[in-house]
Amino acid sequence: MRRLAILSLLGIAAFASVAEAQSRGKRGNEDQQTPGFEPLKKQEEKRFPLGSSWIAISINGKAFSGTERPAFSVDEQFRVQGFGGCNSFSATAFPLRAQGIAVGPLALTKRSCDKGVMATEMSFLTALRTSAKWDTQIGSLVIRGPNGELKFERSL
Repeated sequence: MRRLAILSLLGIAAFASVAEAQSRGKRGNEDQQTPGFEPLKKQEEKRFPLGSSWIAISINGKAFSGTERPAFSVDEQFRVQGFGGCNSFSATAFPLRAQGIAVGPLALTKRSCDKGVMATEMSFLTALRTSAKWDTQIGSLVIRGPNGELKFERSL
């Protein structure tokens, strides 16, 4: 009888150790990758376009007309220097998390141009100053905010 009890206990212990080993084996395989497939990676945040020059294509979907399109560049110290269509301007632009942007107060020259050019320049500078988000897409830069969307192409 004693032998039977000991054999039963040994059988139960062996069964438990086999079940535990199988359980560990399944958990170990879950962490392994299937050949040819990569797990989804968290989307990497884009790099703020420092050291680049940009020339405006459109504001709120309307193309800029004329030969004097707004343009700007951002250096490694986050200083912005540009042209609004009539006047030159400078400011600071800091990247924020989640592709946000904060543009500081603008310093402008005081040239006077045609009323249409001045109105377009004011719309551009207002949209730039109040911008909240930026994104880059194959050679272009898009800046969005409550006062409009600006699209730029990379310039030389």
